[in-house]
Amino acid sequence: MELKKKITSMIQNYICEYQKNSGITSKWGEPLVGFADAKHPDVFKLKELISEQHVMPSEVIQEPTIIIAYFVPFTKELADTNKVTKDSASPEWARTYEETNAMFGKLNQHLIEELKKMGYEAGISKEATTFDRKSLISHWSQRHIARIAGCGTFGINNMLISKKGCCGRYSTIVTNLDVVPDKPMEEEYCLYKSKGICGVCVKHCPSGALTFEGYDRKKCFQVCLKNAEIYKGFGNSYLDETGKNTNSAGSEVCGKCVVNVPCSFK
Repeated sequence: MELKKKITSMIQNYICEYQKNSGITSKWGEPLVGFADAKHPDVFKLKELISEQHVMPSEVIQEPTIIIAYFVPFTKELADTNKVTKDSASPEWARTYEETNAMFGKLNQHLIEELKKMGYEAGISKEATTFDRKSLISHWSQRHIARIAGCGTFGINNMLISKKGCCGRYSTIVTNLDVVPDKPMEEEYCLYKSKGICGVCVKHCPSGALTFEGYDRKKCFQVCLKNAEIYKGFGNSYLDETGKNTNSAGSEVCGKCVVNVPCSFK
């Protein structure tokens, strides 16, 4: 089996089996997988676009060639629960957010082990599970790397819109696979950016963080903090640079800009 197809099947099969485990309430759609060139010029631009501290693939493993990026879609049933509550995220949304992040840790470790059996090196950036609470960014942007991997294009909701929509989550693995990398998409998926229509996500944003002129991450984070005060029983996703939990209050979620919009699932 061609290597890229084999790895894609490994990811798809793992998620399919994982959601059968007892105690897992979440369901996921079939993941979308892309393979970014670890030396693509846009990777190096992330130090300018995101932060000077953004980790480079060569800091994860020696002589990287590929960053595997994958998008795990949420279900329409889950999205519907988050449409009902106006000012807060739904409990189902918060729980699935945390269960997805927990699954990523296990799936990525499984992939690393399988890649090593095949004779390749692989690793994940420690910054992938950290969140800088001062600058309100991660120094390893899953979404920006997934864009370079050809998974989608950014919408005005600040989310990456894939051919399977934007309602879901991304994860990445750095490796030295010998495969032809995918290219960033040229087609624009955001209707507002491509045709000047839609903008529904802006109307749905409960904090006013989203506007047609830009994105205010501070306003967005305040909503996430309010939800964290509500949902304290689903676990904590993010660590700080010392490896300690930063999400001590609860689940810092929202998701209103990715549900009940035309690009949620397509």
